[in-house]
Amino acid sequence: MKGMTGTYNGDKKHGNVLGNQTTKTQGGYSESHTVHEHFVLKIPDNLPVDKAAPIMCSGITLYSPINHWGGFKGNKMTIGVIGIGGLGTMGIKIAKAAGHDVVAIS
Repeated sequence: MKGMTGTYNGDKKHGNVLGNQTTKTQGGYSESHTVHEHFVLKIPDNLPVDKAAPIMCSGITLYSPINHWGGFKGNKMTIGVIGIGGLGTMGIKIAKAAGHDVVAIS
């Protein structure tokens, strides 16, 4: 590995990345991928992009702590979600889908 490629103002250093290799990454404004193809996910053709984006962004943001605290090991838990905005809503959905009791705190 050649280290991390920063999402914004990072060097393109992994190869197999389209575009001008001497320019910096530009995050959501990029005209090409800024990561090695190994780290890119393909969105299935039957999943609209506007439905995939929340799953890939806020979905992983909330999946990660639920997973960290053992939320996917089969033990039913009571999970509290503080703040019921975009992230909180996704946290509620993920915790509920995993079979937990969910307490919304707002």
